[in-house]
Amino acid sequence: MKPTTGPGPTTGPGGAAKPPTLTAGERAEYERLRRHASTRHRRVRGVGSSVLLLLTLLLAPLAVVGAWVQDTVSDTDRYVETVAPLASEPPVQEAVINRLTDRVVAQVDVKVVTDALAATLTDAGAPPRVVEGAGALTAPLQNAVRTVVDRTISGVITSDRFQQAWEGANRRSHAAVVTMLTGDGRGALRAEDGAVVLDVGEVVDQARERLVAAGFEKASAIPDTDRTVTLFQSEELGKAQDAMRLLDVLGVWLPVLTVVLAALAVWTAPAHRVMLMITAAGVGVMMVVLLVALAVVRRVHLDSVPPEALPADAAAAIFDTFLRFLRDSARTLLVVAVVTALIAYLYGHGRPARAVRGAADLGTGAAGRALGRAGANTGRTGRWLADHRGWTTGVVIAAAALVLLLWNHPTVAAVALVLGVALVVVLLLAILAAASRVPGGDPEPETGPGGGPGSRTGGGPSTGPDTGPGGTMSAAP
Repeated sequence: MKPTTGPGPTTGPGGAAKPPTLTAGERAEYERLRRHASTRHRRVRGVGSSVLLLLTLLLAPLAVVGAWVQDTVSDTDRYVETVAPLASEPPVQEAVINRLTDRVVAQVDVKVVTDALAATLTDAGAPPRVVEGAGALTAPLQNAVRTVVDRTISGVITSDRFQQAWEGANRRSHAAVVTMLTGDGRGALRAEDGAVVLDVGEVVDQARERLVAAGFEKASAIPDTDRTVTLFQSEELGKAQDAMRLLDVLGVWLPVLTVVLAALAVWTAPAHRVMLMITAAGVGVMMVVLLVALAVVRRVHLDSVPPEALPADAAAAIFDTFLRFLRDSARTLLVVAVVTALIAYLYGHGRPARAVRGAADLGTGAAGRALGRAGANTGRTGRWLADHRGWTTGVVIAAAALVLLLWNHPTVAAVALVLGVALVVVLLLAILAAASRVPGGDPEPETGPGGGPGSRTGGGPSTGPDTGPGGTMSAAP
């Protein structure tokens, strides 16, 4: 009696092992387990991508604000570019003129002048009416002084020289503050051991040289020690420097972290294109929230400024000028998000997306055929573009994204320019691809069976037997 053996692998020709054949029940169980594992895997990926998306949306406004603050605080050129327009803002000029005029007029005591004039006239024996008239000159003289001072200060404030002086003063002061906060040790103003010191070494050297040139030869013995003056000591200076270093880190790496999280959210999602649309739409919504928050902060700030301290129009001009680059950044990112979501949607299978793609294909196809009929057939190059249309479009989109990434402080106009150029390039490539399909282009190579001469390839499968001259059927050998 032979022992009973279970099912095992069968052997095929040549002794090669074949996998065991599954029964219907086993195959059904296998398919069920595979679907369960696939569903669980997709669920885990969905949860992970959702968490990454949430972190991206929470960090997006903070990244924009952090980059703006770091850029404005640590970059002197950017700071000067921010505050430079204030010198030419009419409300700000008017506030400065009025404040300077008030201070100058306050230093001129017209009453003392008129009293002195009245006393002089009295001593000279002038009639009482004349003496009283001298006292009545106080108000006219006050107005005259104010008019002259206002005209003089207005001429200075509204001149190009004031604009240059304003930019120069802000550049020097900002550079000094940045040097002090970063502690790089350069410049006349720097921080040492919790104290702000002024290095007067250059002034000492120049004074010594001038004294020696003027004949005071003993001035050459002025020592080189004690060339710094301690302006003030502050326990908060170290905290300010730590905050500056933290700002440098957050302003640079927080935007990078946000982009990485957004990319990971799209990559881990089961449906990449859908997650790209959701991420772009979410970032766009967060930028709208940021713009609304800035509008609310602006209203609160203007309501908190007393009119006697600063006129409302001047306060609004200052606030708008300081925050205009932050608003520009939010608007630019909003436009980029909308464009990204739109591109992701157009790559989908929705009816509007297919209609747009179909219309674009019809237009580029008609233009390509017209170009080919005009004698500009693109041949193999056009066929290569047609076969790799997805890759070429992706390369164009990636190049446009890289340009925007490397663009220094892109604006909405820059985004529109790059988008327009990319769209033109994609359409041109589609037209060149369509121009290769016009009859009369480069002939396709003829190959026989197995690659030898005799059979046609490339233009499509043959629909019938080969025919000889005159349309008669050729006999097969």
